Amino acid sequence: MVDIQWNKAFALEQTAGDEELLEELLILFRDSSADDYAQLQRAVAAGDAAAVVQAAHSLKGAAASLGIEGIRQLAFDMETDGRQDSVAVAREKLTIMGELLEQLRNLA
Repeated sequence: MVDIQWNKAFALEQTAGDEELLEELLILFRDSSADDYAQLQRAVAAGDAAAVVQAAHSLKGAAASLGIEGIRQLAFDMETDGRQDSVAVAREKLTIMGELLEQLRNLA
């Protein structure tokens, strides 16, 4: 199993120590990441590199703002490959991204 690599201290810095706000942001990320992951799945199935870039970029930004390095790095790799008009990395790592996103449920 891959590790989500969450830096909770960094995330709390971003919310000025507001744990309630952090929980709200995590809920929003869980919701939006489900949509982004579904878009990634469709993009990989269609061989649509531009759609991979869009979904991966969205995941990368949200994960970075919350200190979730495992998702940020994987999304970065997918986005970078997609910008080369390829879906190879997204295809290869789609299951891993799904596992990382599943781990979001355990963050608090």
